[in-house]
Amino acid sequence: MNRRVEQGHATRAALIDVATQLFAAHGYDGTAIPAVLQAAGVSRGALYHHFESKEALFEAVLVSVEARVLAKVTRSAGAAGDPLDALRRGCAAYLAMCRDPMVRQISLVDAPSVVGWQRWREIDEQHAFGLVKAAIAAISADGQVKPEQVDVMAHMVLAALLEVALLVARADEGRLAIRRGQEAFDELLTALLAPRRRS
Repeated sequence: MNRRVEQGHATRAALIDVATQLFAAHGYDGTAIPAVLQAAGVSRGALYHHFESKEALFEAVLVSVEARVLAKVTRSAGAAGDPLDALRRGCAAYLAMCRDPMVRQISLVDAPSVVGWQRWREIDEQHAFGLVKAAIAAISADGQVKPEQVDVMAHMVLAALLEVALLVARADEGRLAIRRGQEAFDELLTALLAPRRRS
């Protein structure tokens, strides 16, 4: 029984890995289920045992991609010396990843239309919101943000970051878009959260 469970987990993981590569390379509409089956070396029945539809497979891929992104962002933020610097580093790392075909095509281009805007935001918030909110809560402890505004401020920062990410993902000149996006977002964080000079 345990072996069967392990095989099931392995098959599911393989399907997600293969589908991630195909969705990133060809987009959701350009990826057919037979291509996933062939690349993964599994039967149609095995796929539908784990995922009831192509949309369900895509959502699992999206959750996996978001988890990978969060891991990289967390590593970048971990090198910071204070909460604001951690937020800056994490946001800069995220924007730099928006040109990666996996992040761009799956998370930013296809996700809103495939899983729907509301579900897309829910998944994004499950992975990124906690990190952003924790950083702003730490900044709030230093008096820069009122405690009752932490949750709203975290939503504002995450929404702004997503808009910049969409601009970066769709830009013609990738490196320039990343640099400008990072600079603009850094200025936004400074205006919102940096210590104010007392006159």
